[in-house]
Order: sequence, then structure tokens, then C-alpha cells
Amino acid sequence: MNNLVAAEQQPGQAFGTRGIEPLGRPKFSVRVFMAIVRFAEWLNPRLAKARNPSVYDNAVFPWAGEVEAAFPRIREELERVLVRKDDLPNFQDISSDVSTITNDRGWKTFFLAGYGKRSDRNISLCPETWAAVQKIPGMKAAMFSIFEPGKHLPPHRGPYNGILRLHLGLIVPEPRTDVGIRVGSEVCHWQEGRVLIFDDAYEHEAWNNTRKVRVVLFVDFMKPLRFPANVLNWLLLNLVMFTPFVQEGYDNHRKWESRFYETDRI
Repeated sequence: MNNLVAAEQQPGQAFGTRGIEPLGRPKFSVRVFMAIVRFAEWLNPRLAKARNPSVYDNAVFPWAGEVEAAFPRIREELERVLVRKDDLPNFQDISSDVSTITNDRGWKTFFLAGYGKRSDRNISLCPETWAAVQKIPGMKAAMFSIFEPGKHLPPHRGPYNGILRLHLGLIVPEPRTDVGIRVGSEVCHWQEGRVLIFDDAYEHEAWNNTRKVRVVLFVDFMKPLRFPANVLNWLLLNLVMFTPFVQEGYDNHRKWESRFYETDRI
């Protein structure tokens, strides 16, 4: 399996919406939504088309090569964005829910789209990147994810097991062994121009123990499922845009965007 440095026997997934419950949203509509999510999380592993590994062989996704082929053009657009790296938002400033795992200035993001919302101004700066992520079936979110030197995300899991996550290595500093991600029991190290696809519903943690910035293209896409899980998953991932945590994130991003483009130096 490409991108793997170490692989051990993978323990089974343990879900139960542990990633959602800490959000503590009190509204009745959210409680109902979470109950449906709990059922979907029980159903999804049983009807997954490609089983449920923590890290996937890229050969499972024929389109992965097309994304990798776009690396030089994506990297060029990223370099223009990084001219204003200090002005980019910290992840928790956009999505307050991630403040449980990060509360410093070490994880920045440049958002293109997410769960029914998009940033047309950011997309206009990165048209080649946007064209590349359109090749990913079921793409739900796309952004640049920037780890400052010394950044470490502690062990955590994603909020829902109906998506998979793609990282395309864009800037991976040396020594490469000092920057990586553990998903379940598998430890991986990003490579520039190479795709890493994993299930963020497994416990995972990530680190950059180098003295330079690490950047990946970060994409969430719908997990390939069989009927009827695929229909329920589609419905949930299209309804999530109406939930408070997505609406709040979008509002936060719009406020940041208006400030960022007041003095457009890119």
C-alpha cells in the first residue's frame, strides 16, 4: 500500500458518534439529526464498497492519479496564497468546534468549499486547484491545510464515518520522518505530489516536528457505499449545511473573507 511507513493489524472501528457528541448543541433539530447520524454510522461500515481500512490503497480510486497530476499547478497557486500566510485564519477561528483539539496559531486554513458552502473569492485565486478537486466524486469540502513548525494535533476522530479524507502533499519539509499522521495503528508520512486517502472516523493525530511549514490540499468526499446506506449518506451530507456548526463556520469565514480582501495583495 503506497504512502505507508508502518502497518500493523488494524483494530476495528469504534464509533457511536463520539466526534459529534462533544459539540453539545442543544436544539431539538440537532438532537434528531444526531440520532439519524448514529444509525447511519452503524449502517455505513456494513455496506462500504471498499471495506473499512484506516488508510486506503490509492488504486481503489482511479481518479487519484488525476489529482496528483495537477500537483504543479496547485503548488503554484498555493505559493501565491502563502504570500499572506500570516493573514490566513486559524482553523478554530472558522470552526469553533475544533477548539477542543487546537487553540493556538499553528493550524491555518484557506477554505474553498465545504458542505454546501463555497468561497467564490478564494476559488477565483485557485482555479486550477478547484478544477482538480472537481474530479473527486462526492467531494464535500476542500481547503489548504497549513501546519506551522512544531504543530501537533492530539488524538481525535472525525464527527462522522460517511466521508473519507484526501491529503495531497504540497509542501512537506525535511526530514520527512518528522512530519506525519497516525490513523488507527498506521503511521504515514506525506509526500509532495502524492495523495493519501484515509478514514478520519478512526482515531488519528498529526504532527510537524520540523522547522518549516507543512501544507496539504485537504478534501473530504463521500465514502463509497452500497444501497441503502449511500442514499442515507447523501441525504445527511446535504442536510448538514443547515446545522448550526456549518452555518456558524460559514458566517465566521465570511467575516474573515471581508477583512482579508479589504487589502488584496495576492
